[in-house]
Amino acid sequence: MAWFKREKQKIAPVEKKGVPDGLWVKCPTCSEFLYKPELDKSLSVCRHCSHHFRIDPKTYHDLLLDKGSSKEIFTNIRSKDFLNFKAEKKYKDQLVTATKKTGQNDAINTYIGTINSKNVILGIMNFAFIGGSMGSVVGEKVSRMIDYAHENKLPMLLVCASGGARMQEGAISLMQLAKTSAKLAQFSDGGGLYIPILTDPTTGGVTASYGMLGDLILAEPGALIGFAGPRVIKQTIGQDLPEGFQRTEFLKEKGFVDHIVTREKMKLTLYNIISILHEK
Repeated sequence: MAWFKREKQKIAPVEKKGVPDGLWVKCPTCSEFLYKPELDKSLSVCRHCSHHFRIDPKTYHDLLLDKGSSKEIFTNIRSKDFLNFKAEKKYKDQLVTATKKTGQNDAINTYIGTINSKNVILGIMNFAFIGGSMGSVVGEKVSRMIDYAHENKLPMLLVCASGGARMQEGAISLMQLAKTSAKLAQFSDGGGLYIPILTDPTTGGVTASYGMLGDLILAEPGALIGFAGPRVIKQTIGQDLPEGFQRTEFLKEKGFVDHIVTREKMKLTLYNIISILHEK
């Protein structure tokens, strides 16, 4: 058997070049692979099937509010561990972890700013903060938003993204449903304009309160919207659910959503609605 020997010893082996992590994303709807930088340019909407990926609050802030017009308000409110709640992880530790992860104090940020020069107050929920759960801070910020909108005669907009009430705060979190609903009723009686924007997902207590109490309810295409999850409902009623159950298109057909708006058209749609419906 003949043996071959490399004559030059210091030759480095050729390394196989891989694709850097995070450069490609698979669309969950059409299964196409999307180049992440291009996906970011398209506002995280699939160019093949128009699937709307979830986006962070900053992206929505920059999408809706005129550049340089916004000021964040109600920034000094933080959640408290009323019940000294302990499960696999202490609630106090969950709050610390979520704050470090998102850079936020809680699951909502509130701003005053303009949309094409129209003054508004805007709230944006963050699903990355403990599932966008609604606790005392979220309820209090929404309540203060309503008061501010009423006092300053501003239209109120709220981008919803939530997994429901925050069980770590027990009944205190559930009280926020009644609190925000009562405030919105007063706001409506006073002639205020309130528009919720339902994104994926909007579920639980948020759906059961301010998510569905708008003068006009807008929603992104394909968003999961409902109270209990489809699996829980199926187990409860013992029946298969209709195709597309709890998705935006199904809810619009049944009258729970007024208008489905793509992300790229959201700012212009809001501007047009405010121009027509809001008293100057």
